[in-house]
Amino acid sequence: MSGGFMRLVCTAAVAAQAVLVPVPALAAPDPERPVAELLTDLQRLYQETERATEAYNAAEERLQRQRAEVTRLDDELARARNSLRTSRTDAGRLAREQYQNTTGISPYIRLLLARDPQHALDEGHLIGQLARRRAEAVGRLADDERKQTDLARKARKALDTQLTLAEGQKKQRDEVRARLSDVERLLAALTPAQLTAVADLERTDTAAAQRELTASGALSTTTLPPSQEGDRAVRYAVRQLGKPYQWGAAGPTSYDCSGLTSQAWGHAGTRIPRTSQEQWAHLPHVPLNRLRPGDLVVYFPEASHVALYLGDGKVVQAPRPGARIKVSPIAANPILGAVRPDPSARPLAHYMPPTIPKTAAEGPDEVFGTVQPTVPTPT
Repeated sequence: MSGGFMRLVCTAAVAAQAVLVPVPALAAPDPERPVAELLTDLQRLYQETERATEAYNAAEERLQRQRAEVTRLDDELARARNSLRTSRTDAGRLAREQYQNTTGISPYIRLLLARDPQHALDEGHLIGQLARRRAEAVGRLADDERKQTDLARKARKALDTQLTLAEGQKKQRDEVRARLSDVERLLAALTPAQLTAVADLERTDTAAAQRELTASGALSTTTLPPSQEGDRAVRYAVRQLGKPYQWGAAGPTSYDCSGLTSQAWGHAGTRIPRTSQEQWAHLPHVPLNRLRPGDLVVYFPEASHVALYLGDGKVVQAPRPGARIKVSPIAANPILGAVRPDPSARPLAHYMPPTIPKTAAEGPDEVFGTVQPTVPTPT
């Protein structure tokens, strides 16, 4: 990803115009291939994997919401059926009571023939009450029948939607696995010397990009204090350092990129969207020169990667399959922009950053090393 400032800051306009095209086949393994070409292939494959992972996460979120909706409708349908049974029982009982108290003689004639007119009036009043109660029960019965029919239709439709989403999630899962297999095949084809050369070139490019970003003035050299929630999010993310990346994971033992950021802010008390695309689309944007710890830095034109800003030009991130959560330079990937989950929160008057272990920055920022990614078992 060398090649000047284009690596550093991608604009939202570029993101809006980005069109995903079919992925070209991998070049045949060649021990004489230039290291820069190998690095480009790995970067492309990992970016494709990240896009597929975030698409899988979005499908999982939709499926979870749909499952909750199906459960809600099933519970409501069960209550409607209980109410309908009660209404039918009440209507039947009242019908029997009215039948037992009806002689077929009009109330006027019964009053004329009665030995005790007051008793006849009282009896007629009771019969009238029974009739009104029966009419009300029949009305409730009709309402309950309509409600049950409507809920049954909604429940069937919700279940059909759930099945469709589950099938879509399976396709997204298979896409991630296919992209990871491409990475594995390329890594397996490289010699130890090529792997070392690729890792060295990646570190060199990242360092150059970091220097260029700092020199451009786009990133402030002063770390602004975070909000109280931002501080909590940072400290949560720091506690996860060293845990493995796993696509689709959101803790507590492993994370993908947006799983880490969403959980960090969730534990800070602010619920944010699950995926990097949704975080970019729905959270307020903030310029890089106004970043404060806890803000989210979003990468690539498709917003397919995200990290949490630590301050001092560094982020904590779950980089790629095969790596562990670590501290990286903010320019380790092409920056799309940044968002702030708590724009209205006041910054702390005094801020003491968390202690970062010396080993937190060790390891490749984009997993261009000898560790091969593993494909999780489908659930």
